[in-house]
Amino acid sequence: MIGVNEPNIRLTNTEWHLMECLWETSPRTGRETTDYLQKHVGWTRSTTLTMLRRMTEKGLIRCEDKEGMKVYSSLIKREDAALQETEDFLSRVYKGSLSLMVSTLTKKQALSQAELDELYGILQQMEEANSSD
Repeated sequence: MIGVNEPNIRLTNTEWHLMECLWETSPRTGRETTDYLQKHVGWTRSTTLTMLRRMTEKGLIRCEDKEGMKVYSSLIKREDAALQETEDFLSRVYKGSLSLMVSTLTKKQALSQAELDELYGILQQMEEANSSD
């Protein structure tokens, strides 16, 4: 698996589509992947096969030959890709300030009591973790 700090973990919007397909069900045959992306994204068979080849070359997915069929699976975890994407966004847009991001988001959209409770719970867990260090 590629680690979070590896440069190849940064996915393009197009790569996210293919990774979502493999994160949903993995491994998938080339045909299953092509059918899924045709239905959900509107890709042609050619586009899907090109992306599968490129992403295999980049080390994002694995391609194995099983009984004459190519079978694809993810080499990165969704959580790792999402974490890298979030860190990049936070750094780029909010200069690394999580509180500024939350403040900005809550100014435009009111949070429900359940969301407030969830955020409060997260903050309590972080506070407890910091006090135990």
